[in-house]
Amino acid sequence: MATYNKRGYKPTKEKEVTEDIAVLEKDSTTAGVFSALDATASKTEDFVAKNQKFIIGAISAIALLIVGYLVYQKFVAAPKQEEAASEMFQAQQYFQQATDGVASDSLYKLSLKGAEGKFGFVDIADKYSGTDAGNLANYYAGIAYLNTGKYTEAITYLNKFSSNDIVLSAMAKGAIGDAYSQNNQPKEALENYIKAFEANKNDFTTPRFLLKAGKTALELGQKEDALKYFTDIKDNFDASPEAASIDVLIGLAQ
Repeated sequence: MATYNKRGYKPTKEKEVTEDIAVLEKDSTTAGVFSALDATASKTEDFVAKNQKFIIGAISAIALLIVGYLVYQKFVAAPKQEEAASEMFQAQQYFQQATDGVASDSLYKLSLKGAEGKFGFVDIADKYSGTDAGNLANYYAGIAYLNTGKYTEAITYLNKFSSNDIVLSAMAKGAIGDAYSQNNQPKEALENYIKAFEANKNDFTTPRFLLKAGKTALELGQKEDALKYFTDIKDNFDASPEAASIDVLIGLAQ
């Protein structure tokens, strides 16, 4: 049978049909997205309208908290910190004189209890807790108690102290270890010596507390651990004072 084409008629190509379908699908998808966004926006508007009082109240509460914090920092915390630092000056003078070895026990006691109308470290730590000076007073009080043979009190105050200063933090842990050691609690002493030398690796505190940990481990019969601590000093801190007799201690631990 003969087939006749109308003039000007071109058969639709498959590619064109596919493209038209794709465009329609894209338009449909876009329309769907906008429709979904409109629906979400409408729901959000409804939620805000229904909960307007709650939202405004929450924002106001947050704003009040921020303002309150700023006011507290400026008019309460800052003056309190300055007052605490002023109070602590005299106690620090007593403490420094005690560390120089002049009538140390009585001077440590003055630094703890206060004199000449000024607070000692104990009162400063209590009355100015939450300030930097109050926190530091815990450290001073702990060391003063340690040096006057009050080991339980020393542990209590040193445990209250915290610092981002890696050396001072290690010294506090080591001092707790000393207090436990003096209190005939070698196991607890060792735990704190380990915390002290692990706090930060440096040429000052690390070999010092590695040595104390090694000696305490020997006392507890933990020769393998003691050898590890002594060897660490020999290998990594050979220029430190603690390395002077380290070979002898290694021999005892082997």
